[in-house]
Amino acid sequence: MSPKHIVFDIVGTLVSHEHFYDVITTRLGPALAPHNVSGRLLGYAWLETAEREYTYLSLSGRYVPFAQVFEALFFRVLHFAGVPEPRSVASEVDVEYFIQEYKNCVVRPGAKLCIDRLKAEGWTVWAFTSGDRERVEGYFQKGSIAIDGDHVITCDDIGAGKPELKAYERVKERVGTSADEPLWFAAAHGWDVSAAGRAGFKTAYCTVSDTEPF
Repeated sequence: MSPKHIVFDIVGTLVSHEHFYDVITTRLGPALAPHNVSGRLLGYAWLETAEREYTYLSLSGRYVPFAQVFEALFFRVLHFAGVPEPRSVASEVDVEYFIQEYKNCVVRPGAKLCIDRLKAEGWTVWAFTSGDRERVEGYFQKGSIAIDGDHVITCDDIGAGKPELKAYERVKERVGTSADEPLWFAAAHGWDVSAAGRAGFKTAYCTVSDTEPF
């Protein structure tokens, strides 16, 4: 039987953001309420803005790790969410707390079972993420996800961010499959599977993160 390989996106796909949204709501909810800003929407806007800036920097030829971009943008996002003086409702200490709690997000229900079944059926399971290695491997450890460090590829490792095609092409090189071996990419982001497909992967898309396909 030919080797079978599948590469998973991690954050948003195997790992949920719900804990991150919850801690923002718990910590800042009362301070945000007078501005009609919800903690959940602030968290989502912060993540989405950081992903855009991270991607644009990578596309411009200046790769910056996502963690650095993410931390730097909190007060900008809070301002555009409708808080004229962002530091009147949050501090650098709050930002550091949220960054640390982001590491405590949990794997989605069924994610462990999915990985275990694939491995039992002879698949080699990989992870490809824009997250930093320590954070992602922490998710796996807490969620008992059996993807070892040798099969975790980060954008920091290869110096290119998703969804640049060269990022997925470098993943293919790392996996090292031949032309006749199945190579799949699975994600809950439409843009992620779209780029992977154009880079030559077979793709599997789940709407658990996007909720509505685009």
